[in-house]
Amino acid sequence: MPDYGSIFGKWRAAAGETWPAYTRHAFVEGMRDGSLPRAAFLHYLVQDYIFLIHFSRAWALAVTKADTIDEMRLCAATVNALIDEEMKLHIGICAEAGISESDLAKAEERTENLAYTRYVLDAGHSGDFLDLLAALAPCVMGYGEIGARLKAEASDTPYQDWIDTYAGEEYQSVCHAVGALLDGAVTRRLGANPETSPRWSALSDRFTVATRLEVGFWDMGLKP
Repeated sequence: MPDYGSIFGKWRAAAGETWPAYTRHAFVEGMRDGSLPRAAFLHYLVQDYIFLIHFSRAWALAVTKADTIDEMRLCAATVNALIDEEMKLHIGICAEAGISESDLAKAEERTENLAYTRYVLDAGHSGDFLDLLAALAPCVMGYGEIGARLKAEASDTPYQDWIDTYAGEEYQSVCHAVGALLDGAVTRRLGANPETSPRWSALSDRFTVATRLEVGFWDMGLKP
């Protein structure tokens, strides 16, 4: 299991069984062994393309919520990684299946997608930098953890391109950078022992809710 920093590890532990429900979901295991129906994967990719648009906006919002230039720089770099790398994967795979970029842009957004993306954006608009990071972290690190595990376990699967993207050095570097951002941002605002802060429980809960919404996103993927 990759080490993405202290705060992420604590929030992941606090999420309990919700975390493996996300990272070892039937959708994920179907990518690992190749049993996931192609129609379900393509449906997921279309929805995830829409998701990434809103997720990029949320990371852009994080730039405005940040306190330091270093925080701003890392959030801006994450926006670029989402737009320039992750979305490129979706566009490429969908194009091979006859789904154009204009088709992606016109796709109807599923309710599960709306619930998750708007929850994250609301965390940023109604809360502060830590609220937003807690809502953003499950997606970033969860996909890194899933990619790394599937890279080690998967063989002869048609979803190797997806696995290679999230297990790749570039995406893993993003996960480590965001983990360091979390550690620094929490220490800067809550001190060296953040678990003693009155805010700790609410931030952990926010992380867990976002993780639960990730589970719902995989559930949606299995119902094209």
